[in-house]
Parts: sequence; structure tokens; C-alpha cells
Amino acid sequence: MRKLILNLAVSLDGYIEGPKGEYDWCFTDQDYGMTEFLGKIDAVFFGRKSYELVCPMGPNAYPDLTRYVFSRTLESAEGAVIIKRNVRSNVERIKLEKGKNIWLFGGAELTNSLISLDLVDEALLSVHPVVLGGGKPLFKESDKRLKLKLVDTKSYSTGLVQLSYKFKK
Repeated sequence: MRKLILNLAVSLDGYIEGPKGEYDWCFTDQDYGMTEFLGKIDAVFFGRKSYELVCPMGPNAYPDLTRYVFSRTLESAEGAVIIKRNVRSNVERIKLEKGKNIWLFGGAELTNSLISLDLVDEALLSVHPVVLGGGKPLFKESDKRLKLKLVDTKSYSTGLVQLSYKFKK
């Protein structure tokens, strides 16, 4: 079965966006393992807002990946499959299809929804050495505790640390 892997940048204080939705704090000075990661996936999951962020790059953004957009409002998405309903059954079906792993690109609403449904298998968090002081948190408040197992760490000269976890189910 394919794995659904959350891979994203997060600030030291747990935010995935700054207070005004900005991403300018994310390091872009080197690869940070993305080429290796992209070689292990063949599909990507976007929430509507994340898709619209990537959309200006056109259909050539991640051209070798099957793109899925989870949205109740979008009627069309160039170069992508829209999933409006039955999130659990659609994700389970996609995970059972032949292929490589699936990248959970985000955003926060989709990420938290899929985590709460126990559909996310792993998390690769690139923790940037910056404190934003506010913004959109990676995890929303919940009554449910998440248990994860650390499987790998990588540190870079910039101070960025990648933490690789498996979700305990």
C-alpha cells in the first residue's frame, strides 16, 4: 500500500504560514532532500488554498505527479482531480492503487482532516530556525492526542532540522 506522507516547512514555534499568510521565511538556498523525496512519490494532495497558491505556476508545477485537490467549492482544477466528498473512501482507494507514495502538500485544514481520519502515515517536518510569533499553526486544537515515532533526523548548516516521524495508529 502507498504511504501518505506529510512534508512541509514549519517554524520553530509551530506555524506553517506567517501572520499575513507569508512563506518568505522558508529556506530556498539548497535542496534540503526534496529531489530525493520527489523521486519516491507520484501523487500530491492539495487543499483548495494550497492548490490556488501553486496554480499560478500552471500545469507544469509538479508535472510528473498526479494532482488531487480536496475542495467542496472548486468546479474545475487544471491538471488535477477534484475530490469533493467521501474523503476517507477516496483517500483509502488512492492509497490502494499501484504507484509510489503520496505527498500531502497541505494546507492546514486538509492536513488536520486527514490526520484526524488516521489516513496520514508519515510526517517529514522541515523545522526552520525562525520564530514567527503567530500565523497558521500546523496542528489545530484537538481532544485527540497524536502519537508519533521518530524515525530519522537530518540537520543542515543553516540550522534547519528535518524530523521524520511515523504516525502510530
